[in-house]
Amino acid sequence: MAIVEIRKTIVTVETIRHEGGPVVTPPLRVGTIAAVVKNPFAGRFEPNLLPMMAELKPLGKQLAADLVVALGAEAAAVEAYGKGAIVGADGELEHGALWHEAGGWGMRDVLGGTKAIVPSSKVIGSIGSRLVIPLGHVQAAYVRSHMSSIEVGVHDGPRADEILYALAMSTGGRIHARIGGLTASEVIGDDGLR
Repeated sequence: MAIVEIRKTIVTVETIRHEGGPVVTPPLRVGTIAAVVKNPFAGRFEPNLLPMMAELKPLGKQLAADLVVALGAEAAAVEAYGKGAIVGADGELEHGALWHEAGGWGMRDVLGGTKAIVPSSKVIGSIGSRLVIPLGHVQAAYVRSHMSSIEVGVHDGPRADEILYALAMSTGGRIHARIGGLTASEVIGDDGLR
């Protein structure tokens, strides 16, 4: 029997044309995709979480591929990413941490082997909880213009015995970014930092 049981998936895409300054062309597209899954460990302590982490890997890759399509972009056009989890009340934060490898490596694979760490957040939450997922540049963590965030959640979850696993991607940095630092055009992309 499969460990990962999906109840539903959710996709959101924002199209941002300006932030009070001039309109940008093409507009920035920022999106999230999430799956609400049954938490097989809800209400009990399980010492070995690794089988579920392994079973989440195909989900991470599928969600990443689906989000690229939802953004209307090619994988090469994705410039920022992040991931997160909301664990229902009968679970523990470690159940959300199972998404680090599955979500992160799923995006890295779909996006062609990105170098930068995938920013992440996770919480224990009730039905309707929202999570702010941090975003960072896909090749270099020090690109300030791409340090941003997006909110994710679903109105009917996660239930106490569920987990919401989410990915986030953006086709660029913040609109009208102007605080200096390393620019995306200056990225070398060897070490995930610069």
